[in-house]
Amino acid sequence: MDGWSGKGGESVTGVSGTDFRLVGVGVGPGDPELVTVKGVRALRESAAVVVPVMEDGGTGRAEATVLHHVDAAKVVRVVFALNERSDRARREAAWDAAGERVAGLLREHGTVAFATIGDPNVYSTFGYLAQTARDLVPGLAVETVPGITAMQDLAARSGAVLTEGTEPLTLVPVTAGTGVLREALDGPGTVVAYKFGRLAAEVAGALEETGRTQGSVWGSALGLPGESIRPAASLADGPLPYLSTLLSPARRDARGGKL
Repeated sequence: MDGWSGKGGESVTGVSGTDFRLVGVGVGPGDPELVTVKGVRALRESAAVVVPVMEDGGTGRAEATVLHHVDAAKVVRVVFALNERSDRARREAAWDAAGERVAGLLREHGTVAFATIGDPNVYSTFGYLAQTARDLVPGLAVETVPGITAMQDLAARSGAVLTEGTEPLTLVPVTAGTGVLREALDGPGTVVAYKFGRLAAEVAGALEETGRTQGSVWGSALGLPGESIRPAASLADGPLPYLSTLLSPARRDARGGKL
C-alpha cells in the first residue's frame, strides 16, 4: 500500500532516514464530513490512531469523528488531563504517561496518527504529545495534517465573514482571562474567542462594554446532534459548554471592508 504524501512529498511508509513517524491529524470541530481527504487517508494508512480522552472514559469528540472513517480496532484511547486547570504537576504527569503510551505504539508500529479536534497546530494537545514523544523516541519524524477549525465552521454556518481587505483576525482563548478578550474587542478587525463557555456572562459583559454585541454569534457542538448557534445577545443565558466559540465580526460600513 502506498503511503500518503507527507511534507516534502515523501511517503510515510518506507521512508529512508527514520523508522518512526507521528502524524497529527486535524479532524475538524465535530462534523465527520469536514475531515479532509488527506486527513482520512493519513488516519487509514497509519497502523494505529490515537485519540485523547478524558479521565471519565467517555467518548471524546475526536474519537467520535475518527470512528466514522476507520475501524475501531485500530483506535487507541489515551487519557489526557484535559480538564485539569489548577494542578500543573498532575497535568504534566498525564502528558508524560500519554507520551510513554504513544512511544510504545511507535516502537511497535512505526507510524502512528494522533487525531485532534480542529487543527493540530491551533490550541491542540498534539503539541504537548509531540514534544514528549520526540524525547522518548530518537529520530522521530513529526508531521501534521491541517484540519478545519471551529471558527471556520462557525463562520460558514452563521454566514459571518471572518476577514475582508486588510482587516486583522484575532484569536483569543478566554482561559487567558476576559481582560485579554476585552482588549482584542477594543481593537480593529474580527475577534474569535475559544473555550469561553464557563465565563459566558463575563464575555457578554465584554461585548456590551465594547459595543460589539450586535452582529456577534456563538456556537457549540458544531456539526453534532446538540449543535447550537445563536446571537451573542443570548450569552447571558449561560453557562455554556466549555468548547463554545464566539465570533465577533469587524465593524464594516462599506462593501469590501478596509481594502
